[in-house]
Amino acid sequence: MLKQRLLTAFILLPLFFFALYFLPSVLWVFLTLAVTLIGAWEWAGIAAYSTRERWFYVAVTLGMALVLWIQEEIGRGSAFALASAFWLLPAWLWLVFQWRTNNSLVLALLGWVVLLPTWLALDYLREISPNLLLTIMMVVWIADSAAYFAGRRFGRRKLAPAISPGKSWEGVWGGLLAVTAFGATVATLVQASWWLVAAFWGVTLLSIVGDLFESWMKRVAGIKDSGTILPGHGGVLDRIDGLTSTLPVAALCVAYSCVDWGNLAK
Repeated sequence: MLKQRLLTAFILLPLFFFALYFLPSVLWVFLTLAVTLIGAWEWAGIAAYSTRERWFYVAVTLGMALVLWIQEEIGRGSAFALASAFWLLPAWLWLVFQWRTNNSLVLALLGWVVLLPTWLALDYLREISPNLLLTIMMVVWIADSAAYFAGRRFGRRKLAPAISPGKSWEGVWGGLLAVTAFGATVATLVQASWWLVAAFWGVTLLSIVGDLFESWMKRVAGIKDSGTILPGHGGVLDRIDGLTSTLPVAALCVAYSCVDWGNLAK
């Protein structure tokens, strides 16, 4: 499994870096939209929609995405605010109380709250600065990787055994330690306030919520992975779960200058 994960990452990362830094804006928008639509297909699977309903859900998601993109001034801000409100409170409560629902409309709405603001944030943050988007994504990746290895080596106390048995508190602390070192390095290099480290801690905690939320939805649905498109990783949702809860909140913070990003935001 680890070899497959590394091989997939080895193939995808160069493609991602090329797209991030060299693709024209329109192509970037539609590339990330394609990934979002795959995520919508997978979410419809989690919702146990029929094949016909899954295609309909993807089509509606595409229509909503295009409307939000055309009306970006209003659409982006509203989407970021809605997603931030969801991830900062209801998502936590959802996990604490382990809510379940088989209501098709509720599941559809949840999918759109998870996916569409993330797609808009990918476009918005890249528009501000590809370096800024990459840095935020790296926080999530570093936290996830450090948590994985720290958890395997030191994991004793389960973080949320009923939701994701493999995650441990030791993994959380390992992720935060790695992110602290990364944040201190970035703050020094880009001449940003040391509050940037605290912002990275916030990104890390939110990424854990996103990860656990998707894990819980899959557990309720009775599936292990959201898909099989990425060998060693599962589906698109399995790979971007930590980004769905962080990028929209980060985009909202960037829009309102909540954090001193230093030269990253230039």
